[in-house]
Formats: sequence, structure tokens, C-alpha cells
Amino acid sequence: MQSIIVGAAGSIGTALCERIAQSGGAAFLIGRTEESLQPLAERFGWHFAVADGADWSSLDAAVATGIESLGGLTSAVNLAGSIVLKPAHLTSQQDFQNAISANLMTAFGLVRATANKFNGGGSIVLASSAAGSIGLAMHEAIAACKSGIDGLVRSAAATYSSQGVRVNAVAPGLVESNMSKRIFANPKAVETSLAMHPLGRLGQPDDVAAAIEYFMSDASSWVTGQILGVDGGLGQLKLLTQTKAAK
Repeated sequence: MQSIIVGAAGSIGTALCERIAQSGGAAFLIGRTEESLQPLAERFGWHFAVADGADWSSLDAAVATGIESLGGLTSAVNLAGSIVLKPAHLTSQQDFQNAISANLMTAFGLVRATANKFNGGGSIVLASSAAGSIGLAMHEAIAACKSGIDGLVRSAAATYSSQGVRVNAVAPGLVESNMSKRIFANPKAVETSLAMHPLGRLGQPDDVAAAIEYFMSDASSWVTGQILGVDGGLGQLKLLTQTKAAK
């Protein structure tokens, strides 16, 4: 496995790196700061580049360096993103632009930079969210961005299938990570969120990393254009609630 990971230094990225290393693969790490990437790269003996995934020229250069370093490319993963929890009327234009940049621009940028760089096929995996497919209060900005990623996955899957390139996404519920630490610091928010996840617990980084690894591997060689909910049942909350009520 020769993988490029954008946003590698986050909690899910770190869990994914551990899985890649355990399977004997290698990854080239991309992120916004050397301070966050260097310890991870040293831990696994891998190389990295500092780049902003929303700056496509910067990302293109980092991807080219990564492919050269790895000696090829079999998979590319985008884990860059942000969480915005505001109703629309309290969301500023800058808030929304920042959300688009961190989430949708980085996802599109990775597809653009890698889709025609695979030799003999490969896999692109993007990070969506349960918020992209169900109505969650206070999630207007992030839902708009993640819905865009869902559409990108389906279109890119159709475009690049003839080249043997698969494009899929994971759509997590609430996962305990560096990105969500402010939510987890609020006991009331945790209690509310927990009640929305029918399996009775919130996510851990490795829950999502396992699903990403599946999409990266040959085990999913006949799967493309899919948005996989890794969300403790959050995406099926209404259906599950109605089923229980019917019983």
C-alpha cells in the first residue's frame, strides 16, 4: 500500500497511519504544520510535506513529491476538515468560506491532484459526515460542505471508473478527536449526542480508520461511489426510532 494522506496528523489520521504500518504499507503525510507532522513521520519512518489542502498549487506540489517518495500511488485519503456548529443566521460569510475551504476545497483538491496519477487503478477516500445526509440542527454550514463532498464522490467515481480508480467516502457521526474536543468538554453536549447514536456510544478514531482502510484495500475492489455511514446508527436514527415505536 502506497498512500498519500492529507490531514494525517489528526486523531483519525494517526489511527489510520497505525493501521497502514501494521499491514506493512507506507504513507506520505501532508498537513499544514511541520510541528504536527514530524513526530508522526519519525514514528513510522515516513516522509511528509507541509501544504494547505485548500491551496491547490501547494497540494499539487506536495502530491507530486509524495508519489516520487513512495515510488507510486495506490490510495489517497483526505481527512482535512472542520466542525462548525452554528445556525445559519449566526454564521458569517467568513465562517462559511472557512468551512468550504477546510472541507470541500481540500476534498476536491485531492481528487484533482491524484485521480489521474494512479498506475493501474487505485482508491480515493474522502471524509464526509452524517450531517451531510440527515437534518441536524446547528449544522447548516458543515452539512452544505459535506453534501458537496457526497456529490463529488459520486461524480468522480463515474468519471474515473474507466481508469480503475475508485472514489468513496466515510460519513462519521460524533467521534472523540482533537477536532471535537470542545464538544467532548461539555458534558451536556456529550449526553445529547450520545442519545442520538442508537448503538449507545460515540465514535473512536479507529472506528473510522478501519472503514477507510477497507476502502483503500483490495477488499473493496468492486465498490465505488459509496458514502459509508460510520456513525453508530446516527444516520438511521429516524428509521430506527420509528421501528422501535412500531414494535
